[in-house]
Amino acid sequence: MYITWFKIWSNQICNSVVPLYDIKVDVTFPLLYTASCLTKNLYQTPRLPKTGETIHGDKFLIGFGGKGANQCIQAARLGAKTTMICKVGKDFFGDNYIQNFKDNGVHTGKIKSENAIVIVAGANMLLSNEELQTALPAISHAKVMVCQLEINPQTSLQALQMAQESKVKTIFNPAPAIPDLDAGFYKASDVFCCNETEAELLTGSSVTNVEEACGAAQELLKRGCGAVIITLGPQGCVVLKEQKSTSDHVPTTAVTAVDTTGAGDSFIGALAFYMAHYPTMPLEEMARRANQVAVVSVQAFGTQTSYPFRASLPDELF
Repeated sequence: MYITWFKIWSNQICNSVVPLYDIKVDVTFPLLYTASCLTKNLYQTPRLPKTGETIHGDKFLIGFGGKGANQCIQAARLGAKTTMICKVGKDFFGDNYIQNFKDNGVHTGKIKSENAIVIVAGANMLLSNEELQTALPAISHAKVMVCQLEINPQTSLQALQMAQESKVKTIFNPAPAIPDLDAGFYKASDVFCCNETEAELLTGSSVTNVEEACGAAQELLKRGCGAVIITLGPQGCVVLKEQKSTSDHVPTTAVTAVDTTGAGDSFIGALAFYMAHYPTMPLEEMARRANQVAVVSVQAFGTQTSYPFRASLPDELF
């Protein structure tokens, strides 16, 4: 018997939204995420059903996801002071997600409600460029801004550009990847971090091993990034910086993986933590330590539930 998890993502579709961007100016949060929050329904079954077949499931769980939220939670569990700029639905799912942030030590700001019409894309897509201006004080006081593509791409791009204008370091994770990515994203990324599948889509070249990843990193760097990291799962990652002509391969520890869901987000969350708390550390060393954090996450079931806390990690990582 084997276990299959069906994942159905809910984007909190409702008639109003709760923005989490009203942040007190006198409070500084080193890590700032402009990102998505998603609720997932998990069904455990003994096997995949055939077309038209109905089978019994063994277990049902509601979990928390969204790439940006995952990364934020991992950074918070490592001890970073983090906050989110996002929108969730004013409903059961939204309320639970806000509580989930609080339970993990993520600042949610002064929560307020407003009316809006939400389509299938859900509350995530309602975060607008104008509303980002409200968060400018928090953005300008952050150390690192992290963005992805699960909200409106232009909103993510503006957030990255606002951060750079304020001399805040940026990490961009182009996920879910789109082949016609706005060129501005490359120039707005101090660290452009993607996995092999995303790198392949963006470059049009095969990325299945370290050598091919090094070639893809060179192509991405030419587009204006400050540095490129391509994660390769059990093969570790490659790191290429603007001032270097060759990529560095950063291997990882071999383990028996139980569930790799969210491992990439664990890596990016840890990377952001190290960038904020150890700014003089070489990027290759940050990547090595982030690899070790992600390795722990794949040895447990679930996404955010598998992310390790600082207390459970070896002192050498800090």
